[in-house]
Amino acid sequence: MSRNIQHYNCYINGEWIGSRNHEVIEVQNPANNEVFATVTACNATDVQYALASSEKAQLGWQLTPAHKRAGYIYAICEKLKEKKEHFAKLLVMEQGKTYKEALAEVDDTIRYMTYGAEAARRIQGAIFPADNEDEQLQIHKVPYGVTVALCAFNYPLALIGRKVGPALATGNTIILKPHELTPVTASEFCKLVQEVGVPNGVINLVATKNAQAASLLVESPITRLISLTGSTNAGRAMYKATANNITGLILELGGKAPLIICDDADIDKAVESAAVSRFANCGQVCICNEMVMVDEKIADEFTEKLIKRVKQVKVGDPFDPLTNMGPNVSTLGLERVHKLVQEDIANGAELLAGGKRPDGRMFKKGNWYEPTILYNAKNDHATMRDELFAPVLPIMKVSGFDEAISLTNKREEGLSAYLYTNNYKRQMQAINLMQVGTIFINRPIVGYVQGYHTGHKTSGSGGEDGIFGIEGYLQKRTIYLDYSA
Repeated sequence: MSRNIQHYNCYINGEWIGSRNHEVIEVQNPANNEVFATVTACNATDVQYALASSEKAQLGWQLTPAHKRAGYIYAICEKLKEKKEHFAKLLVMEQGKTYKEALAEVDDTIRYMTYGAEAARRIQGAIFPADNEDEQLQIHKVPYGVTVALCAFNYPLALIGRKVGPALATGNTIILKPHELTPVTASEFCKLVQEVGVPNGVINLVATKNAQAASLLVESPITRLISLTGSTNAGRAMYKATANNITGLILELGGKAPLIICDDADIDKAVESAAVSRFANCGQVCICNEMVMVDEKIADEFTEKLIKRVKQVKVGDPFDPLTNMGPNVSTLGLERVHKLVQEDIANGAELLAGGKRPDGRMFKKGNWYEPTILYNAKNDHATMRDELFAPVLPIMKVSGFDEAISLTNKREEGLSAYLYTNNYKRQMQAINLMQVGTIFINRPIVGYVQGYHTGHKTSGSGGEDGIFGIEGYLQKRTIYLDYSA
């Protein structure tokens, strides 16, 4: 094996787990598909050790004063600040996003964790009037216990912060399971966990490609809460896997966000939003606009301007400050999307941009794809039907606002949507009627830490971020207290 390939072990009970009898996960650089790191692939024995370790640490962590729990989170954040460039470079190597996007992801991770730490002192219960004298009715909020965090590949570090911050602040121990495509950043994160002295078992890390080990992690009665960021199918599987133990679930699942552009919209703003919100992180953002529904009266003007804007998206070396878009993380995922594009072209969609690997020597290897625009897409076309998670944007003409809302609400998922209109009544109708968890009105993609990231219908249950996200990591305990004696 090349000396340039670095190996990472998993972190369980304050120890780095890995030995010669373990399989390894090979981690490829999406820019060239070359293996640059390996990570220990945990087996069922390792997972059971992690579960037992987390269970053992749970009570002590739960009883640790909230501000002391927060202190560990703050300490990890300080380490992240010190090693910001290091983690950003890892994210580029592992996930393929541009260095600028990677730096922003580190900042977001710190922001998520800091918000969780700040919330530690603000966990509130309630006291209600009792029906009898010398009696009190109290509602306490308590942690679930051992929490499993299943992270997607598009934000390997930020999703850790998004889950670790609130879980630890509220008194839960946590087991991290990174995606098998992007486990390196998680291992590096746990080095910081060890450096700041987080008690053994409070944060464990298991990377695995073993189905038995993964099943044990979610089906064990020790696991009391699961926070999953992943596909809708993964969410369905999670419901089945946890049914026996009635395990708590926080599910952030797949989406297919439309960008609806009405005839009264600011077309230039809509064009900018369509480009920025679609091609961020090579289209690998769950709340990206995955399709455009534009009023037929302005469709040609919008599309012409969008093509000009898309030509400004520079695909190339993620470390080049002039690059706007790097490679896709998944070879198989990109191959799947290319087939969908070809299918829609065969069925009448017009290819106006992209649709292939970029030309040039550096693009011969890796998961590269040009920003792609399909025009005159139909609602039953493959790229309109399926979540793409790639830099492909189908454009469909609609008769107006009502048709766009109707088509959106008929979909099984409901994660997010974009709406461009200056008509206040339409804005309020969208707020009242659209069956999605997040609506962006007259603005491009954003995610504030004090907001709430949630999906409706098959896009999930529960959610993350903000005060409502913190609540997801807490159970309520009702106390009837008689103090008459």
